[in-house]
Amino acid sequence: MAKKAAKAAKKKSARKPNAAFMKPVTPSATLAEVVGAKPMPRTEVTKKLWLYIKKNKLQDPKNKRMIKADAALKDVFGGKATVNMFEMTKLVSKHLKA
Repeated sequence: MAKKAAKAAKKKSARKPNAAFMKPVTPSATLAEVVGAKPMPRTEVTKKLWLYIKKNKLQDPKNKRMIKADAALKDVFGGKATVNMFEMTKLVSKHLKA
């Protein structure tokens, strides 16, 4: 019976998605060129950004953490030619309005 109690306790502590991540945000006009203009959750913005990066082969082949900016992304990245993926999320968040 102790096993059943342990399983029940695990089910109760299941992770719930963070509401802040699911709240739709509006991309700026600059970012909308890459991910689209309609409001979407931050998670969806990130997914679309990575799809764009991979489709256009903008990752550095030697160091996949580095992203090379094309004309559309250069404006999003504040004029930088290359950024690492952690810096990218910080720069992209400046282009999102709650």
